[in-house]
Amino acid sequence: MNKYINEQIRLFLEEEDMTAALANVSACIAVNYDRLNWAGFYLVRRGELVLGPFQGKPACTHIPFDKGVCGRCFREAASQKVDDVLSFPGHIACDSDSRSELCTPVIVNGRVIAEIDLDSPFPARFTEDEVKEMEEAAADIAAAYERHGWRMEV
Repeated sequence: MNKYINEQIRLFLEEEDMTAALANVSACIAVNYDRLNWAGFYLVRRGELVLGPFQGKPACTHIPFDKGVCGRCFREAASQKVDDVLSFPGHIACDSDSRSELCTPVIVNGRVIAEIDLDSPFPARFTEDEVKEMEEAAADIAAAYERHGWRMEV
C-alpha cells in the first residue's frame, strides 16, 4: 500500500484544467505503482468511453459500454479487479501484453463520468489496498470535477 499516493493525487487535482490534472494523476499512478504497462483514464463522451490522459503504450480510443472490463465498470458503476484478463469474456486487448486490470469508476451525482484504468503484464497484479486507493482517487476526482466545474462533452 502506498500511503502517500492519494495525498499526491489530491495535490494534482488542485489544477483547474481537467486535462492537465488528469494527465498528472495518471503520471502519479504510473510512477507510484510498479509492474504497470498502462495507467490512465477513459471519459464518458457521446455515449461511449473515450480515451483520456494516460501513461503507457497507445491504447484503444473508443470503448462501447457493453465491451470489456471498462464497459462492465461503467455498467455496474463499481470497480473491476480482473486477475486474468485472458479469462474475462469479451476482454478488449488494447495491449496484448496485459494480463491483469483494475478499472474504477468516477461517479458524480450517481452517474459514471470517467474511469481510472490500470493494466499490468503480470497476472493477479492488483491488491485490495490498491482497489481502495483508486476508489479514494475516484472520489477525489469527482469532487474536483464539481469544484472546478469540469464538464464532459455529451
